[in-house]
This record gives sequence, structure tokens and C-alpha cells, in this order.
Amino acid sequence: MTAALDQALAQIRPDVLAAHAYVVQPSTGLLKLDAMENPYRLPPELQQALGERLGAVALNRYPAERTAELARALARHAGVGDEVGVTLGNGSDELIGLLTIAVAQPGATVLAPVPGFVMYEALARQQQLNFVGVPLRADDFELDEAAMLAAIRAHRPALIYLAYPNNPTATLWDAAVIERIAQAAPGLVVMDEAYQPFASADSLALMARRKNVLVMRTMSKFGLAGVRIGYLLGAPELVEQVEKLRPPYNISVLNAEAAFFALEHAEVYAAQAAELRRQRERLFTALQAMPGIAPWPSQGNMILAKVQDAAATFAALKARGVLIKNVSAMHALLANCVRLTVGTPDENTRLLAELPSCLS
Repeated sequence: MTAALDQALAQIRPDVLAAHAYVVQPSTGLLKLDAMENPYRLPPELQQALGERLGAVALNRYPAERTAELARALARHAGVGDEVGVTLGNGSDELIGLLTIAVAQPGATVLAPVPGFVMYEALARQQQLNFVGVPLRADDFELDEAAMLAAIRAHRPALIYLAYPNNPTATLWDAAVIERIAQAAPGLVVMDEAYQPFASADSLALMARRKNVLVMRTMSKFGLAGVRIGYLLGAPELVEQVEKLRPPYNISVLNAEAAFFALEHAEVYAAQAAELRRQRERLFTALQAMPGIAPWPSQGNMILAKVQDAAATFAALKARGVLIKNVSAMHALLANCVRLTVGTPDENTRLLAELPSCLS
């Protein structure tokens, strides 16, 4: 039995054997402020209406034209017309994977600022592509324009990711710098707008001006993290190439119907986002006044902050029933940094009450 298992494992790529799976922290019984989820559920009357609607879905049929209808509905929700291409992913992660496959030619490079979303690098390496991470400016987590342009000249990346706002820093980078990066890029530039509901700007106008720019969004931060729907917008000629790689039934009929329902009640989710923006400012102001923690301004639904000992703060809060994210191991620029998801008023009150005793 052992020999057979060893022979089977020998067929796995060495880099896969050496890699680590993405770890999701157990959160049962904890106040969950670690994953940038919308903390609000639907009102009870809408929960009931959604349940009845999902109960009527034909589960015996594969997803069909309803998926294409959802793609166009999301494009309209984003405010773009039928001249813009759109395709769907099972969350943004699948779209990142499809984009990576689309450019996976020998010697191709994927480039992104770091620290940033870990899946850009992880999925590039899964396709055995080169990944180049360009460090952000240390003082304010803004793009280092000179370093980015130098990396573009040196590596000629097939694909550049710019998260707008960035994760985990929640920075909304300088639009003029992004424009110059897009102009210099020899390949695709993907603006990852996962946190767009909480930001004061977007990159749709940039996409209209520069045809190598694609915009990626998700319904996760809209309030449907469990539904797993991401969408990609851009020039039809480019989006079509990603569509060729999309599995034909990647969006389930239940997920699609839940997404349609959410779009029909978009005002509910817009009100939730507005409340979370208010709570973000409340939380940021309180953290600024708190000894032992230094927060950075945020354009997302999370706040990055530096503490004396991130591991100790994480453990102390968890012992008190509050789960946050220790991001200090992600990159040298994040040493002793933690990321706090913005919660409901009551959740934020509890966080602010527990946090001071966990900072020393």
C-alpha cells in the first residue's frame, strides 16, 4: 500500500508537493472580523422571499442562458453598456485562474504590487509562470511608480494586477500613476475592484480609454460572499478569450438566482455598504486615539493597523472570542500588522472594548 501511494505521489509536480493549501481559520463561536465579509444578512421578509424563489429553481437542469443573462445584468449594474464584454467566474479566484491560463505561454510573467492579494502569485505559480512582486512604498503603501515602470521594462509582463482598493492595505492608489502603468504595459492590466462598494472611485473610465485594461468585480463584498460570483468587464475581444476557458456550468442555478434576487434588491445592499463606510470611519477614528496601535486610512471594508506584537494581539483577541487577521507574515512591509474587518455597530463596539487590553 505504501509503495503504491509513493508511486502515485511521485506523479505530482514537485512545486505542488512543496506548496501549502490556502488556510481558512475556524470561526465557530467567534466574532468573525477576519475575512472582509459583509456582516449583514437579508431582512427576514427577504430571506423568506429568496427561499421561496430558490425552491422553485429547476435543479434537474444544467445552467443555461440564465448565466448569460446574469452576466449582462451585472454589466448593467456596473453602469456599462452592451459594447463592453462580460464573463462570470465562480468568485474572482476562478477569474484570476482563467486569466492566468490565458497568458500561460513559456516564459510569461505576471506582475503585481506587494503586499497584495495572495492569489495573484499563487495561481501564476500553479501555471509555472514567472511572478514579479514590486514592493509598495513603505510609508503609505502607495504604488512605487518608478519601480513599477522599471519592472515593466525589464520583465514585459503579459498580465499586471492592480487591486483598487488594495488588499490588505485598503489603499486606493493614485489614478494618474495607474494610467501611466496601463500605458506602459505590453499586455493585460486587470483592475481588481473587489472592494468597490466601499471606495470613492473606480476604474471604468480607465477601461474605456485603454483597451488593454479589464475590470474585475465580485458579489462577495456586495453581500453575497457565500454565493461565489465574480465578473470580468472589458473589451469584448479580450473577454472572449477568457470566456473560451470558462467551464460551461461554473455558475450554479441556485447561485445565479440568488444573484438576480440581490440585484433586484440592490438598494438594501447599498444601504448596508453605506453603513459599513460610516462604521469604518468610526472605527478608524477610535483606533487613531488608542495607544499601541497605528491604523492606515482605508477605502475598503477593513483597516490595516500596526501593533507592537501582531501574533500576541491576534491570540489575545481570539481568546476573548474575536477573530481578526494577522497579516504580518505576508510581507516584510507588514511586520506586526493586523487587519480588522469592519463589522456592525455592535461588533465594532465589542472589538474596541476588547482591543486595548490585547495590545500590550
